[in-house]
Amino acid sequence: MPRKGTENEGDRGNPVPDCIFCKIVAGTIPSRKFYEDDAVIGFLDINPAAPGHTLVVPKQHFKLIVDGTEEQVQKAFIGVRNVAGRLRSKLGCNAFNILVNQGREAGQAIEHFHVHIIPRVEGDGMRVNPPDRKMKDPEMDQILSKLR
Repeated sequence: MPRKGTENEGDRGNPVPDCIFCKIVAGTIPSRKFYEDDAVIGFLDINPAAPGHTLVVPKQHFKLIVDGTEEQVQKAFIGVRNVAGRLRSKLGCNAFNILVNQGREAGQAIEHFHVHIIPRVEGDGMRVNPPDRKMKDPEMDQILSKLR
């Protein structure tokens, strides 16, 4: 049975029929896949932020990191490490942005957990910087008390 808050999720990680990433994992939609292990695949993003921009997608469907099991999440990030290593050795990039958008409000367009690895080189002109936002101590303390 799907966990609460994961409507439209596969049952225990099973494929979701209308999920584009489940279809890519199954091979029914083509991709430029260059990495695969028992848990994830890695393929080039069709709308890359930089040359080599890669998506690492678990083979089992879950929407958010908190919906995956510890094992699924661990294996996903082992795949991220392996893909980043391949990008570094084959493309010669000296840095990465590793991004995970979680939920529509955060920019998650496909409701299947995935990690973006964007190769970076000096002078590429790409910027990923959050706004410079300051919070006062009482606001920070209020948030901290909720998290404890």
